[in-house]
Amino acid sequence: MSDPIKRDDIRPEFWSNVPLSKMTKTEWEALCDGCGKCCLNKLEDEDTGEVVMTRVACKLLDDSSCHCALYPTRHQHVPECIVLTPKTIEDNMYWLPQTCAYRLVFEGKNLFHWHPLISGTSQSVHDAGVSVQGLTISEAYTPEDDWEDHIIEEPL
Repeated sequence: MSDPIKRDDIRPEFWSNVPLSKMTKTEWEALCDGCGKCCLNKLEDEDTGEVVMTRVACKLLDDSSCHCALYPTRHQHVPECIVLTPKTIEDNMYWLPQTCAYRLVFEGKNLFHWHPLISGTSQSVHDAGVSVQGLTISEAYTPEDDWEDHIIEEPL
């Protein structure tokens, strides 16, 4: 399976020495590890603010690749899809997965050994068992009232 994320034309180890705001668009996109967790629907407790993940995925998530099937035009199909940028990351930290490279870099932490930028292959995230590959059900077939029945714990 080919990786839709471009990981060429990037500076060596840019994630450890380039501020998020100074990364190129290609470098920013290359931070995505392809786990698919950001495409899972989350539930937030109104009283505590606690956010939990469900295995109910956005209707556009390809469960086998863990990538958006319509990434370039996703907002035409899912207008509420969040665009994560260096300017929006802080506001979205509360729901980002603990293993997310955007979160890790923002927090000044190292990427995991299975991240494609470290391992050199996009398959490593799946081999490490930290992706949602084969674990999801589509929101298209799962009523929102049933999402609580599909809560999963982080990290995977």
